[in-house]
Amino acid sequence: MTILLTVAAALLIFMLLVMAADCNRFVIREYTCVSKKLERDATFVLLSDLHNKSFGRNNARLQKAIEGQKPDAVLIAGDMYTADRGGNNSDTASFVCGLAGKYPVYYGNGNHEHKTRLFPEEFGSMYGDYMERLSRAGVRLLVNRKVFLSDYHVELYGLEIDRDYYRKLVKPSMEEEYLDRLLGKPDEEKFNLLIAHNPDYFETYAGWGADLTVSGHVHGGLMRLPVLGGVISPRLRLFPRYDGGRFEMDGRVMILGRGLGTHTLPVRIFNPGELVVIRLKKA
Repeated sequence: MTILLTVAAALLIFMLLVMAADCNRFVIREYTCVSKKLERDATFVLLSDLHNKSFGRNNARLQKAIEGQKPDAVLIAGDMYTADRGGNNSDTASFVCGLAGKYPVYYGNGNHEHKTRLFPEEFGSMYGDYMERLSRAGVRLLVNRKVFLSDYHVELYGLEIDRDYYRKLVKPSMEEEYLDRLLGKPDEEKFNLLIAHNPDYFETYAGWGADLTVSGHVHGGLMRLPVLGGVISPRLRLFPRYDGGRFEMDGRVMILGRGLGTHTLPVRIFNPGELVVIRLKKA
């Protein structure tokens, strides 16, 4: 019994040390997408799920890593801050505004931004103040909107879906017509890039016409195990199919970032934060 308790205690200490390390570091992962629709090559950095985390003073470590990639643009797939009553997202706003001073920044909302926008009686002016500051800095806010990046022949969309699609335990169905109503029909002659925070509906995004979807939300499954991957999703589903990485269906691709921060439960085990670099290559 004493040996078992000693082993259990040692394992617990080891896991806590891994968690402390993984919650305070990030890795860089690169993905490549090739398409004949592209006018020329591009490098995009993808950020998601920062949740007000700062890697060094003024997020200096993260800024340096982004600068090292020499991106043509920065894509944000939501949840850069956490929807906390009385919370402060000023440091996150400063970080994003700083990026906008160096690169084009395109911002799609996550469920936390969406929540603070919908319920000002609970969160006050958190959303409005944050987005006004970003807008003044030149950040392009894509809330069910699109922008054409003519240099690359990329139509860039930012999708914000109803909160029902984030419900725990159940997964409401989503039809392609729903995306048509929110975004319109995509032009198949262009390379359609969709910022969609929730990856659970990749099949719908692909069927709608997204050549590339970039997502976040799942935080890599909090803890990652060999072969099995991420352990649990925000929907409380064990070993979710979409936990992080590159997925493909009928020639359409989704790149799912594992996020950078945490909220509620500060858990990351064998699952450090992730800075995603996407290389678009003209075929």
